[in-house]
Amino acid sequence: MSAETDGCGWSAGGGFGKKGRGYHHGRLREALLAAARGLISERGPAGFTLAEAAKRVGVTGAAPYRHFADRNALVAALAQEGFEHFNEKLGSAWDSGRPDPVTALRRRGNAYLAFAKAEPGLYKAMFGDAGFLAGPTAPPDAKIAAQKAFDELVRTTVAVLRHFCAPENNARGLAVQIWAMTHGVVELLLAGHFCGEAAQAGAVLETAVAALVEGEIRQSLGVKPVFPREDISPKK
Repeated sequence: MSAETDGCGWSAGGGFGKKGRGYHHGRLREALLAAARGLISERGPAGFTLAEAAKRVGVTGAAPYRHFADRNALVAALAQEGFEHFNEKLGSAWDSGRPDPVTALRRRGNAYLAFAKAEPGLYKAMFGDAGFLAGPTAPPDAKIAAQKAFDELVRTTVAVLRHFCAPENNARGLAVQIWAMTHGVVELLLAGHFCGEAAQAGAVLETAVAALVEGEIRQSLGVKPVFPREDISPKK
């Protein structure tokens, strides 16, 4: 048995003070995920190797392959963990749209920012490169958790549009706009452009999302926009 097998304590072949001793890492998978979390926070999801994660944990470069096929599989597993926590946090903030969808949407936006600020490693694993979740070594549950995050956002936009008695046929399009806006604000926050102040970032996000919702409602009701939209539909 090698020094990096799952288990606890020193190897049976060499007790304390004897040659050939090795430490059995009891929670290697969890330790690798934690190492990747730190490395991604520092360098981004593509900025490290599996060997570097192993070195940070204190095991050989071959040990991670017992749990992950490659670096991409490790990042995808971390993204899954992130999306599961993310969905839980944002679901609690939404609270079934109580007391009304507008108030709940504001809470949800603030929860999104708070999660990204508190967990930059997880957040970057989740959104840093969609290819990690689309790859053949990505666990199926990671893709399911990621899709759930977007599906929940669509459900919130449906609820908001219904609240204003507006057509909900473009709820998905509005969800994409809100997601893109929120992600942009998060990126600025994490880069220090709000001096690390989530409250300031939250105020910017609230104003921007309100404008997106109002614009969608005006368009759905046939109200001519003040700022004309460019037609980006495919040319026939």
